[in-house]
Amino acid sequence: MRPCIPRYDTSVTKWLRYHRPVEVRPVHLELKRDESLTVDWSDGVRSVYSIAHLRRFSPSADARHLREQMASNPLTVLPPSRGDGGPLRALDIERVGHYAVRIRFSDGHDTGIYSWPYLRSIDPALPATPAPHDRRS
Repeated sequence: MRPCIPRYDTSVTKWLRYHRPVEVRPVHLELKRDESLTVDWSDGVRSVYSIAHLRRFSPSADARHLREQMASNPLTVLPPSRGDGGPLRALDIERVGHYAVRIRFSDGHDTGIYSWPYLRSIDPALPATPAPHDRRS
């Protein structure tokens, strides 16, 4: 007797292979510490994020909470910055695995991890849609 080998439905596996969403990944990152982060994506799109935009949309829990407070109450008092009082700058950027970057800002903030899908979703040139971390269930 031959052993029983499970058979896969090839039509389903072929469909999944060709219809699975392809993750867009960055092919080049360029940080201008006083100005912006430029990302060239694998689908040919170039995104330019100002440093202030990146800080405002930090995916950290405290920044997300502050955005929620500001959405419900425009008179929310902003917390004091821990920086040197100068203009906001990106001091450093580091890769986090193969899926994200972390940016250290001059105001002391460095807890946000910008995954590739999140970074793409906050592209200022795209139509305004809630970022994945900001969507409410």
